Amino acid sequence: MYIVPESAIADILTRRDAFEAIEKVFAAMSAGDAYNFPVIREAIGHEDALYGFKGGFDGKGMSLGLKAGGYWPHNLEQRGLINHQSTVFLFDADTGKVAAMVGGNLLTALRTAAASSVSIKHLARKDAKVMGMIGAGHQAKFQLRAALETHSFDKVIGWNRNPAALTTLADVAAEFGLPFEAVALDEMTQADVVISITSVFSPVFGAAHISAGTHVACMGTDTIGKQEAQTDLLAKATIFTDEIAQSVTLGEAQHVVAAGLKTRGDINELGAVINGAHAGRSADDEITLFDGTGVGLQDLAVSASIVEIAKAKGIGMEVDF
Repeated sequence: MYIVPESAIADILTRRDAFEAIEKVFAAMSAGDAYNFPVIREAIGHEDALYGFKGGFDGKGMSLGLKAGGYWPHNLEQRGLINHQSTVFLFDADTGKVAAMVGGNLLTALRTAAASSVSIKHLARKDAKVMGMIGAGHQAKFQLRAALETHSFDKVIGWNRNPAALTTLADVAAEFGLPFEAVALDEMTQADVVISITSVFSPVFGAAHISAGTHVACMGTDTIGKQEAQTDLLAKATIFTDEIAQSVTLGEAQHVVAAGLKTRGDINELGAVINGAHAGRSADDEITLFDGTGVGLQDLAVSASIVEIAKAKGIGMEVDF
């Protein structure tokens, strides 16, 4: 078994590596070459923690395994650890023998950001110039960096309940030589692309905050009951997602489907756009929305890339297991 510890991930995985792995696995999912296993996610009754498993099998990339982990809300305040903790386990698809164990914390942040940037590449207007951010937590800076590497923007705007936290986004914009402006939610209509990255159960924005032709990526934590965007926006938008089954049960689409404003058949796979089976954006004034639910195959694809690079660089260790 090859072990790549959390401390080594930053020296191995680039945003480009993550982007390519996610784009390939979305395409494999849509082509029927890869599938996710049912998600297990439970409150464990200790430390207010949520713990679960995401896994799957990619028959094209030959990635088999799972990510185990969850959310410990008191970690940062009480222990100086990030609240999201996870580890990925890969298995040999031919024998079932454990093949690798990979630290999953930075990996999760980079693969989540890669998913939204893949959606920007395939669904945003080519002339999009203003990047909008809703939310400024730990994951937001990863999202913004990935977006700014995917598309050439002229300006970044952002909104957060606590405006003081927006300094982290301003710093990222400065890394790319771009101006940053903190805005009110009703000023988000300036944006050509919007990423929302919040963990709310009561929506913070809707159709009134999004202009015609905008691409929106809803990337906040997905679970039953969560909702970042009002149903009026999802009813108006053309919806794409990583996996339809998750989108309609624990993603943003769960609410618009429950309200009878859209059906499961109205939700499209982003992988179909990547494969050329779906045209994607059909008009410059169309609102497209990516419901990023976070699937186990994303973690496996990126982990497989990490292990390959780690072995080539002599990073990590191999143990007899």
